[in-house]
Amino acid sequence: MTTPHLPKVAGINPPVPPPAQTPASASAASSADPLSPSASGAPGAGGPEGPEGPGGPDTSASAADPSGAAAPSGRPGSSGRSGSLGSPGAAVLPGPFLPPPTAVVQDRLAGWISDLTALQELTERLTRTACLDDALREALRAGAALVGARRGLVTLHPATGPGRDHPVTVGFGLDHADLGHIETIPEAAQGTTPEAFPEAGRSAGPGPADPGPPATGRRGRRATPPPAPEAARPQAAHRAERALTSYGRLFDDLPPAGSRSGTAHPDIAADEGLDPRHREVAARLGYGASYAVPLETEHAGRIGAAVWLYDEPSEPTERQRRLVGLYRDHATEHLARQLELAEARRTVATLREELLPSRLPRTPGVRLAVRHRTGPLGGGDWYDALPLPEGALGLAVGGVSGSGPGAVAAMGRLRASLRAYAVMEGEDPVAVLSDLELLLRLTEPSRAATAIFAYCEPPDRKVILAGAGHCPPLIIGDHRVEFVETSLSAPLGMLACWEAPSVEIEPAPGETLLFYSDGLLHRTGQPMDRAFARLRTAAAGVPKAARRDPDAVVEHVLRTVLPQMEDADKRHEGYGDGEGGGGEDVVLLAAHFE
Repeated sequence: MTTPHLPKVAGINPPVPPPAQTPASASAASSADPLSPSASGAPGAGGPEGPEGPGGPDTSASAADPSGAAAPSGRPGSSGRSGSLGSPGAAVLPGPFLPPPTAVVQDRLAGWISDLTALQELTERLTRTACLDDALREALRAGAALVGARRGLVTLHPATGPGRDHPVTVGFGLDHADLGHIETIPEAAQGTTPEAFPEAGRSAGPGPADPGPPATGRRGRRATPPPAPEAARPQAAHRAERALTSYGRLFDDLPPAGSRSGTAHPDIAADEGLDPRHREVAARLGYGASYAVPLETEHAGRIGAAVWLYDEPSEPTERQRRLVGLYRDHATEHLARQLELAEARRTVATLREELLPSRLPRTPGVRLAVRHRTGPLGGGDWYDALPLPEGALGLAVGGVSGSGPGAVAAMGRLRASLRAYAVMEGEDPVAVLSDLELLLRLTEPSRAATAIFAYCEPPDRKVILAGAGHCPPLIIGDHRVEFVETSLSAPLGMLACWEAPSVEIEPAPGETLLFYSDGLLHRTGQPMDRAFARLRTAAAGVPKAARRDPDAVVEHVLRTVLPQMEDADKRHEGYGDGEGGGGEDVVLLAAHFE
């Protein structure tokens, strides 16, 4: 019995599965070979003439040659049912051939991965910065590493929004003397036009989001942009003149608002288009080229600019420009957020300063001095010194739980209430604090507060004080440095009925009574017992010549207990941070009895 043949249609060769004993790899390899019969486009394996050529019918050949036209449909190079439709002589193109990656491609991929890794590390370092000054220095350092420079300068001065009234300039590798030399470059030498500033750009009408790389001259200097329309030119020029000083003296030829491309001066000494004073300052400071980029966001607009200085004539490569551009976009967003935070902290600091005494009273027999440092979030620590009837003096230091604007507002209400109670019954500090606790429990039950109030009679050198969960004051004199033994008591608002006995002391002539907030102890970062010992050691170390001056006493104690705070105040001056090892406020109030 013979094997029945499959029916054949003209132009169509029905698929026949290969024998089970034929390896699939051999079939796939032969079908993928462009010189094999199946790749030649013939429906059979009998010859170029097709199924009726000299070789006769190809049924036997199909069964015998598994690599021929009878390869199953779907294999590469097969001439199955889906690939044989059409004319019998139509050729079937071989499948795509993907060569292995060459060394050039591998090097390029490795370069991309290296760039992305470097950008990720730099942006993470920038994100970890907690204040504007640190963010500016980190952005300058990272940008210098990306463009291959050693020095740089960044200035922030938005025309609108946070920071417009508090411009800031930070140098990298430049000291104050270098910045002073840069400030001597004439403004007219910059060639800066109104279109380079955000307000002027908006006045001149809408433009493209990014007009692309700026047109540059023979030495890499950007060509002057077209002038603003006549109707907007006076207002744009005025705003540009107002914002001119915010971009320093090195940010000439900045692109117009909306463009974030950089401007390079590859050879300052040979650039005759620059002002002679500019070339003189560059030679004095030892830099031969510069590269400046604007700092701009879609939300805040242009907030400033950054420039990096090269020791020798040079300019960044296209790869370096691309990398610093990507980093600049992220850094600008971070700097804009830091500007908003700095403005908010500054507002809170100004508010709380207005809620505290503007000046200390002058009372015969007592001299006062105070030091107050605000925490990063503007906590609720406060102090007060108010004259009372019959020549008495009231002194108070306290703190409200929480931080931020809410704690500042609560501090203001608590201080105003204490002043009222002190005027009415100040000779009894326990009564003053009891009334204050009742008011706090009725009006603000979710808050707690600490306070210490002292009623002083300077002529008799007599002090009556009571505390509510507050640290005991310290007596500093020639013969003793000790804490006042006050009774333990709970903070205000913690118990249903607050009560604690008062303590009466008599400071000797020349002694100083020092009140302080618990933030002074917490910012040391040490356990409370060690912090108290550190405070007492600092008070005992006050020079004898300075013990007659309460200002010298509080200054010495503050610098000795928290030496890092003075440097932090200088670094973060103007930003409302006051950060120095912690986030709490610090208050020191000294009363020197003559």
